[in-house]
Amino acid sequence: MGIEQEKIIRAAFRTISKVGSQRLRLLIAYFGSALKAWEAPASKYLEIPYQERWIKELITARQSIDPERITERLIKQGIQIITPEEIDYPHLLAELSDAPPLLYYRGQLKGNIQALAIVGSRKATAYGKAVAKMLARDAAAKEIVITSGLARGIDTAAHQGAIDAGGVTWAFLGCGLDQIYPRENQRLAETIIERGALISEFAPGSPPNAAHFPARNRLISGCSRGVVVVEAAERSGALITVDFALEQGREVFAVPGPIFSEVSKGSHNLLRQGAKIVEGIDDICKELPAWSNYVGHISLRKEALASDIESSNGVKDYDIILGLLSDVPLHIDKITINSNLPVSAVSLGLLELQLAGKVIQLPGQHYVLARER
Repeated sequence: MGIEQEKIIRAAFRTISKVGSQRLRLLIAYFGSALKAWEAPASKYLEIPYQERWIKELITARQSIDPERITERLIKQGIQIITPEEIDYPHLLAELSDAPPLLYYRGQLKGNIQALAIVGSRKATAYGKAVAKMLARDAAAKEIVITSGLARGIDTAAHQGAIDAGGVTWAFLGCGLDQIYPRENQRLAETIIERGALISEFAPGSPPNAAHFPARNRLISGCSRGVVVVEAAERSGALITVDFALEQGREVFAVPGPIFSEVSKGSHNLLRQGAKIVEGIDDICKELPAWSNYVGHISLRKEALASDIESSNGVKDYDIILGLLSDVPLHIDKITINSNLPVSAVSLGLLELQLAGKVIQLPGQHYVLARER
């Protein structure tokens, strides 16, 4: 039996609505392979204990499926498939007992890689997005693959940070690869395909159902050495990824945020429970033995930005902004009015000053000076 034939049959099974990854694993374990399961008579299926209802639906559905047509559709959609038995399947994921017996992907996969998951709130603040980008840029510059879920907010910032550094990023979807969710990330998804991969365990045509996203989250943590939570509310979906990470034996990291911020309460709870605090990529590398040689390989983005601000031609604009700030929170609109600078210059300046550790954003787009340590 060739691996290509086995892959096609696994894909054929996955088109049946009642056959998810767990049930496909059961069939492979019971019959010895997906191909043997496909060729088995109905009577053999009915011998599987405690599975009668969905097995009967599978037997009926199987009769109308042509595996060759499924292959043709996948090729037409630019979607490839891979199994844990193949070398380019993410190696840490392949080691898990619940590794999907089939993954769909668009782009390029490489099995033996080091990966870091960066996740967080969909309702991220400018501070959170800036930190996610910084960490992703620095990790990608060390040839670490950034994994996330293509969601709004922190996920989007993490993918973009890796891309900005010319690195590799993988986006795991909670739907089929023939659709992008959310739709506004279509262009980002196309760029990710060029630099890395879109990955899903759900067959093409599968919608982005809420029930799919926890399963998606376990893959994000499963293929990564560690999971970094940048911003998370007390009941954030990012915390589901953390639960999976702990079950899978992955390291968990959290970025501290402003004490006033609702989207940092979950992150702070993680820190209280023992998550490692992160202020830069070296904090992560020091906790992972396999990455110890990465420490100090490049300057921290925070230090580089501070240097850029001090030496750039735009120092005058930064000085104007800094001169308006104090320990008293000031709204961005007030900063713009008092500085006589364009809105775009103020927004960019505040972002760069946050990354350099000179300014802190508070809720409601208010800003204060960062205290010297």
